[in-house]
Amino acid sequence: MSTGNYLKYYHYKFILKFFLILDKLYVLVVGSGGREHAIAWNLSRSSRVERIYVAPGNGGTETGIDKVSNINISVSDFFSLTKFAQENNINLVIPGPEQPLVDGIELAFKKIGIPCFGPSSKAAMMEGSKTFAKDFMKKHQIPTAAYENFSDYGKAKAYLESISHKVVIKASGLAGGKGVLIPSDKQEALFALKEIMVDKVFGSAGNEIVIEEFLEGQELSILAFSDGYTVIPLPPAQDHKRIFDGDQGPNTGGMGCYCPTPIAVPELIAQIKNKILQPTIDGMRRDGFPFVGMLFTGLMITSSGPKVLEYNVRFGDPETEVVLPLLSDKSDLAEIILACVERRLDSVNIEIKPGFAATVVVASGGYPGSYLKGKEISFDNVPSDTIIFHAGTSIKEGKLVTSGGRVLAVTGVASTLRNAVDKAYECVKSISFDNMYFRKDIAHRAFAYLSQQPAKDNIMTYASAGVSIDSGNLLVEKIKSYVKSTQRSGSDCEIGGFGGLFDLKGAGFNDPILVSTTDGVGTKLKIAQAMNLHDTIGIDLVAMNVNDLVVQGAEPLFFLDYYACGKLEVNVAQNVVKGIANGCLESGCALIGGETSEMPGVYNDGEYDLAGFATGAIERENVLPRISDIKVDDVLIGITSSGIHSNGFSLVRKIINKCNLEYKSPCPWNPTISLGESLLTPTKIYVKQLLPVVKKGLVKAMAHITGGGFVDNIPRILPKDLGVVIDSNVWELPKVFKWLKENGNIPSDELFRTFNCGIGMVLVVSCDDEIRVKELLQEYESDVYTIGRVVSKQTNNDKHVIIKGI
Repeated sequence: MSTGNYLKYYHYKFILKFFLILDKLYVLVVGSGGREHAIAWNLSRSSRVERIYVAPGNGGTETGIDKVSNINISVSDFFSLTKFAQENNINLVIPGPEQPLVDGIELAFKKIGIPCFGPSSKAAMMEGSKTFAKDFMKKHQIPTAAYENFSDYGKAKAYLESISHKVVIKASGLAGGKGVLIPSDKQEALFALKEIMVDKVFGSAGNEIVIEEFLEGQELSILAFSDGYTVIPLPPAQDHKRIFDGDQGPNTGGMGCYCPTPIAVPELIAQIKNKILQPTIDGMRRDGFPFVGMLFTGLMITSSGPKVLEYNVRFGDPETEVVLPLLSDKSDLAEIILACVERRLDSVNIEIKPGFAATVVVASGGYPGSYLKGKEISFDNVPSDTIIFHAGTSIKEGKLVTSGGRVLAVTGVASTLRNAVDKAYECVKSISFDNMYFRKDIAHRAFAYLSQQPAKDNIMTYASAGVSIDSGNLLVEKIKSYVKSTQRSGSDCEIGGFGGLFDLKGAGFNDPILVSTTDGVGTKLKIAQAMNLHDTIGIDLVAMNVNDLVVQGAEPLFFLDYYACGKLEVNVAQNVVKGIANGCLESGCALIGGETSEMPGVYNDGEYDLAGFATGAIERENVLPRISDIKVDDVLIGITSSGIHSNGFSLVRKIINKCNLEYKSPCPWNPTISLGESLLTPTKIYVKQLLPVVKKGLVKAMAHITGGGFVDNIPRILPKDLGVVIDSNVWELPKVFKWLKENGNIPSDELFRTFNCGIGMVLVVSCDDEIRVKELLQEYESDVYTIGRVVSKQTNNDKHVIIKGI
């Protein structure tokens, strides 16, 4: 078989497997712990799932769950796993542990056309190498602790001796969840370093280590589904890593867990998703290793906000045992996982039950050190409203016996955290085996936190609802100088009152008519927010308003803005207002007021919206357009734009997404800057260029080329019986529009109806005044062209606008 046919064979086989998915699911879960038991238990409730195999499984997956059975294959034996999958019509694979993911199990099944809910081996390096993960976070500006990487013991020892702050020492490789040491002083730190790098207590995982600053606060664990584009977090959990009560003793794989955590208020979850989870998924895709699977993010909630402690690239353990029982019956885990592997996670709804879950891990005495196996496990009067997930158990001679350090994970679910914990401990009482051990303080940090809350909860404040008056006042102080700089005749530009004042007489008008406009910036805002560049978007806001004023001949007088957000980030809002002030200065109008609205729950953290209101004035006899004066053979003069301006960005963003580009990618038509920077080029303000021509009475009408392009904007200024012919060959179509046209497959007529195509303002003038008008306009830094003429609609095929050359 030729290579080409060989690839086609597997391509067709891959398609065939996906057709199988449309019917019943035969699932292979890889692993043997409590996590795998919880996954199999939840999947067994799905009507889509016909059969579940667990390799190699444990005592709990061997007996007692409908549809589930074990197969005796190691998690690292990819040959046997793939052979079994082919022979048993497996059409979905879910790896549990991290090691097979790092070793490339996803690729092994991809080669035979079976979808695998897990990342590629490259993406799995986010857990496989803490050095890799920390460098990734640094590159993508994801908040984390300051750190240094070392592969040389001498250099690491010298670094530790040179610093005075408390540290965390991490083996860079996989260490079964135990490779993180938190020494209490420098001597402990040096001893821990020697244990990892010299004594090799974690084997080759300690060949490279990370030394990072010790962060203080509460820890959270977030499990989040991802299809490489969308990320959906599950309720935040809190694990108990230390073996003894009070968080004492050595680290373990986890001695208990509960969720959701009381400190994880909706605003914090939104911040974590917007500032950490989504940038992580976007960054991995941008770096060439998109993440499909369950992203586990360990976080420390510090006084300066959430910071990432580590990434895991699979379901957590024991987090899975508390999170999955909270998944609503309306949310089918199998359907969710299918949506991820088919890259359509945004098409499913993930619903969480109200209430809490708590898990107590029952371990073998001596764990995490040496311990005995083979102890018979017995149960007596197990409560019906609890779940026992098996971890280190097996069936020997028909009896259930211990086979690991962490033996069982006992989960209670209830409407309150207290009741969920009590249920779990009540169930633990029904379990017995020799030398059984468990912590007796699961969720102690939550109860300590909650005990401090009642007094505060009785006092309701605006701040407790998520709105900070202090932040608003601080913003006012920071923007006062910007506002003051826009003062002009007729205004005083002092903010802080209930309204802005403007004196028309003081501005020198005799018999004025006021002209008002209102506009926004549209989805161009999304690019500013994605790029974290906010200092030019305010110029766009002013430009979209004042350009609409000047086409009616009006001189812009004053401007007001509206800034709405979920959480007020003072520095962001300050930069936006700075841009607004710069736009006002450029157009000669005063910024006399505005409104900042903080609305938690309406906007996510990091999101904001903008709107503006501008007022101008013109003497009564000079109002434009002078429609009755427009005649056949009048000429159209076009003034160049600065780019896309602020229209059509929904289409622009769709094309960029189609091309798999990121805003931080090099710009295709200008590689010296990023794509986002190019797209954020502010809208040109034409006021100072146009007013001299307007005041001389040389213009009959003007059209601002915004939404609707040439086709919809120019007819707004024409008599009903006249049209225009435009020659698009007169000016060169800018590179950005050529790129959009080609990569979006946009028809030429649609291009000229959606975008300005390089001409942002069109003037109608008498052919006798053409040369004089162009001379006046060319005193400013804009190219000016005669782009067409006025014709009879009858000779224009009854159309208002005909564009030649497209």
